[in-house]
Amino acid sequence: MWNDFKKFAFKGNVLDMAVGVMVGGAFSKIVTSVVNDLVMPLLSLATGKIDFSTLYIPLDGNTYESFQAAVDAAAPMFKYGAFIQTVIDFFLIALCIFAFVKLVAKMHKKEEPAPAPVKEPRKCPYCFGEIDDNATRCRHCTSQL
Repeated sequence: MWNDFKKFAFKGNVLDMAVGVMVGGAFSKIVTSVVNDLVMPLLSLATGKIDFSTLYIPLDGNTYESFQAAVDAAAPMFKYGAFIQTVIDFFLIALCIFAFVKLVAKMHKKEEPAPAPVKEPRKCPYCFGEIDDNATRCRHCTSQL
C-alpha cells in the first residue's frame, strides 16, 4: 500500500496540481486585493460612493442607522450588497485569470513543425540528369527508362 501511495503522490501530474493550487491561492489574494483596494473604490466613486458590501435589508422589520448598527444588534439581514461584491470579485478574478493565461500563451514559444524531408530527385542512369518521377524517357538524353 505504501508503494502505491508513493507512486500516486509523487507522479508529475499530482505535483503539478499541488503547485498549481498553491500558486492559485497566492494569485487569489492578489486578485482579491486588486478588487477590494483598486476596483471597488473606483466603482464606488463612479456609482456615487456606494459601498456595495454595506447594502442590506433588515429582516426583523426594524430600521437601523447603519450597516454596523444592524451587525451590532445581531439583526437578521439580507446582505445583497455582499452578494453583488462577490459576483464582481468572481468576474474580475475570471478576467485576471483569462488575461494571465493569454499572456503565458503569448510568451510560450510555439515549436515550429519540422520541415518535410527533402526527397532526393530521380536521376537518369545514363546521363545523370534530373528527371520527373513519372517520366518514361529522359528529357536530356532521351534514353528509355
